[in-house]
Amino acid sequence: MTFADEYQAYCKHYGAPERIECLLCDINAVLRGKWLPGDQHEKLSSGKVRLPFSTYAPNILGLEVAETGLGIVAGDPDGVVMPIAGTLLPVPWETGKVAQVLVEIHQDDGEVSPLSARGQLARVLDQFTQRNLTPVAAAELEFYFCAKREHPQDPPRPPQGSPAAQNFDVESLYRFQPILDDILAACKQQGLATDTLIAEYGPGQFEINFHHSQDILAAADTALLFRRIVRCVAAKHGIEATFMAKPYRDYPGNGMHLHVSVTDAKGHNIFAHNENSRDKSNTEAVSDTLQHAVAGTLATLHDMQAIFAPHLNSLRRFAPNSFAPTAPLWGCDHRGAAVRIPETHGPGARLEHRISGADVNPYLAVAAILAGIVYGLKHRIAAPPMLQKDQDATADLSAQPLSADWQSTIEAFAQSEFAQSIFAEPYHHVYTQVKLNEAKEIATQISQVEYQLYLSRL
Repeated sequence: MTFADEYQAYCKHYGAPERIECLLCDINAVLRGKWLPGDQHEKLSSGKVRLPFSTYAPNILGLEVAETGLGIVAGDPDGVVMPIAGTLLPVPWETGKVAQVLVEIHQDDGEVSPLSARGQLARVLDQFTQRNLTPVAAAELEFYFCAKREHPQDPPRPPQGSPAAQNFDVESLYRFQPILDDILAACKQQGLATDTLIAEYGPGQFEINFHHSQDILAAADTALLFRRIVRCVAAKHGIEATFMAKPYRDYPGNGMHLHVSVTDAKGHNIFAHNENSRDKSNTEAVSDTLQHAVAGTLATLHDMQAIFAPHLNSLRRFAPNSFAPTAPLWGCDHRGAAVRIPETHGPGARLEHRISGADVNPYLAVAAILAGIVYGLKHRIAAPPMLQKDQDATADLSAQPLSADWQSTIEAFAQSEFAQSIFAEPYHHVYTQVKLNEAKEIATQISQVEYQLYLSRL
């Protein structure tokens, strides 16, 4: 279906939109783009909408990074903005008739720019196709509602009446029911495959689960669009919502867990347990294939930490006994592990990757996880001993812990041959330079705690 056909079908169902919001996912998963009058929709299919290629790669402050080679240092050339098929959707929280569509910037040869994060995920998916395999994935996303702040620099505050610990508290769902109902209604209108919704541990914290899907690109689209829905609907209700990895010092952070299984050409789950499992000591219920996949994700974890924890704040989420793992460990039904195995038999056999914060670029995080799985399957890597169900994940000192230093994670990514093979040039270079620039810029900012401790004492 062409975009013109998709637009006509949209109008037949929803009516002609007054505007179309063209949404481009940048390197930090910030949505950028343009508003296009609805009566100019033909510009999208005829290549008359343009954006600079540098739109893909500003730093988190929104500024160009000269070291990337993008922006004014290269004349800041434009590419052609083209819609992604199947992503023309209504914007139900807006007044009037408004549509949105995900877009990419195309080069003169018609190909999507290599600066596209979505394109990086597509490259990894090709590795599965070459092996006649299909990944199946479902994400879980955590987020906080916060009281509306007066200034951006103000710290967050839980909404009034929120208990300090609301884990699985049904009354907390009722307390926020008007907002949650509007969020779920918007998800339904946009076709996002939401599953269960729960109250998470922190005050005003919730988690949404999505249905498993073989359309991995659409699953990553869903995570991206869900964050937009939550923030926009919350704003309509006069509160804020955040997917920041660690908004509070004393409450749990926000994670994005990814459940992954893999099927073969006949649709069989290759992770399902078989009677010929290699290790009969403490992993007899885990198939060799699943162990290889787990081992691949663990072996590449340090190289990919800059993807799974892309911001300074992301690293604050990794704390002992915080439900955020701190080392490359795995275990069956162990929520202290970096990789948890919820199920080992039948179609549900899968791994749960628990490292990513909810602040990640979902395309890059999913690409890194799937690339780790392929790496483990290809090289048949042996899994390390797994955590037992009653074992403290923080007590195992044999596994190298995750880094607590942002700069070192960026440097590890920059030097990693695995990262260079997954995120080919120029993407690997651009990502590295953007993150190095962000670390440098943020390091120069004087924090509130410095004023509190030093200004009147020294």
